[in-house]
Amino acid sequence: MSDAPNEAQLRQWNDEVRITAWLRREPLTAAVTATLLAHAQLASGERVLDVGCGGGRTTIAAARQIAPEGEALGADISGPLARLARERAGSAGVTNARFTVADMQTARLDGGPFDVAVSQFGVMFFDESVTALANIRAHLRPGGRLAFVCWQAVDDNPWFPDSAIRPFVPPVPAPGPGKNATGPFTLADPQYTTGVLAAAGWTAIDRTPYYQNVIVEREVIAYGDDYLRFLGVGEDRLAEAHAAGERHLASLQRPDGRYDAPLAFQVFTARSADLVP
Repeated sequence: MSDAPNEAQLRQWNDEVRITAWLRREPLTAAVTATLLAHAQLASGERVLDVGCGGGRTTIAAARQIAPEGEALGADISGPLARLARERAGSAGVTNARFTVADMQTARLDGGPFDVAVSQFGVMFFDESVTALANIRAHLRPGGRLAFVCWQAVDDNPWFPDSAIRPFVPPVPAPGPGKNATGPFTLADPQYTTGVLAAAGWTAIDRTPYYQNVIVEREVIAYGDDYLRFLGVGEDRLAEAHAAGERHLASLQRPDGRYDAPLAFQVFTARSADLVP
């Protein structure tokens, strides 16, 4: 097992199958952008760092709020998603947003110090969460603000079909020495996440839970065979896994053929300590 930081995540988030699945699911994450940015309390002229910016929609939205003099920098471990973000900003005519390929667990970025760091479902994938959140803090000015959104418990997010297909997927290896588990629900436990933030040097930590239903097409929450293969499902069990996922989602189907996606998420906010190392 390699000790390289976020090695597995680097592979996953530069894989075409993973990115295609993420793009299909983007309507779910985009539904919470306004809530996240309301907690960030952005002001005109501020400098914003968007951690795990994905396709750039949150960065672009932040850039519009801090225009004309403010600047937003989106950082993501995925080269393809960073390219998509640049294309979207260009098409939208947003000139005060830029993007870089970087792992915020270890990277040192130009353009700081930033006033605010935001993240929309991007901070759950660090394999050394305390190290990563301390590094993010080091990019902010003293007293700078953090606002990020992450999922609540998987049981409160019935749109997520992974529990149904778990019997068909190889077990995830235990984290190596000094590492923590990664994945969408890594920070679901509020007490755990508050402890991670405190250990990383953040203060004034607060959490607000939210529940929101989003109506989506089937492809947003259903898994195709390509993604099941990506997750490790063998060819001989693809049909079983697909059927299990469909049974899991059946209760969410609406009379018009679309699906309810009940989202349970939470926004954490915090402040950088007065002195940033």
